Amino acid sequence: MRLLVSVFFIVLLAVGALLSAVYYVHSEIKQPLSITSPSLVTITSGQAGMQVVNMLAEEGMTDVHPLVTKVWLKFFAPERGPKAGTYQLTPGMSLQQAYQHFVQGDEFQFDVSLIEGLTFRQWLEILRSNEYIDFDVDNTQISKIVSAWPASEFGEATSPEGLFLADTYHFTANTSASVILNRAMQAMADYLRSNWPSRAVDLPLSSAYEALILASIIEKETGVAYERPKIAGVFVNRLNKNMRLQTDPTVIYGIGEGFDGNITRAHLKQKTPYNTYVINGLPPTPIAMAGKPAIDAALQPLPTDALYFVSRGDGTHQFSTNLEDHNSAVYQYQIKKQD
Repeated sequence: MRLLVSVFFIVLLAVGALLSAVYYVHSEIKQPLSITSPSLVTITSGQAGMQVVNMLAEEGMTDVHPLVTKVWLKFFAPERGPKAGTYQLTPGMSLQQAYQHFVQGDEFQFDVSLIEGLTFRQWLEILRSNEYIDFDVDNTQISKIVSAWPASEFGEATSPEGLFLADTYHFTANTSASVILNRAMQAMADYLRSNWPSRAVDLPLSSAYEALILASIIEKETGVAYERPKIAGVFVNRLNKNMRLQTDPTVIYGIGEGFDGNITRAHLKQKTPYNTYVINGLPPTPIAMAGKPAIDAALQPLPTDALYFVSRGDGTHQFSTNLEDHNSAVYQYQIKKQD
């Protein structure tokens, strides 16, 4: 009898010790990481669980004893190993929660803002300068991207300019720039598909692509958001009357990288495919990337009698219905201010 009692107490002590050990392991694993601000961690392909925990320890993010982590990984952690990727760890997060992130593949979502009014070349520089984007865009990739444009639906495009919707795009680390651009093109196609059919009647535009050309000019000419529809209305009026658009941004785009920031009379007379002081109608391609508001303005311009506008120098414009009033406005807001 005494032997049975002794065995019972030994087993009880052993169970108690085991439960205490289990409790201790779990309590240690649930301790907050040693970080005071959001921190990024990159796990490479093939890294095992213990290697990942050791990496966190080397970075000073956890001080859990290696033996404790070995026990936890062996008996209590998810069977699946951590997935390669870049993850964000936040203050208050435990080692257990961090490891769960790694196993589930909850990679951190970076973002890149591709801004309206910038050119394709400027967008490429934004993508190239982002350290978490794999920049893979060369002439071959550009050709592939342009060839993917749904020309039969929206109109033929000969350039990547204007084919992408200006917006903020989210991505995981090492996403290819070409993937982001293809997403931006798809976003543009979806937006046109939804909005081109409901455009205003009698627009002097033969295709959705021409709407993008007009939207890009509106984007470059607009200083304050509420003027977009009225600026669009002026351009539509001029197109309907076979008047040249005579808009400086098209001149600048036609000059290209050689433009020094100072537009001259000689520039206005320079013959380029984009100079709307020289050519009739729209230029052959967009001159910048457009956002949704500029596209909306091109598709739904504000009805107006105005045929001219000139900058007041504060982002807004003075609109005129005739050349005499326009010349007076030019003198008041441009010439007189320079005297």
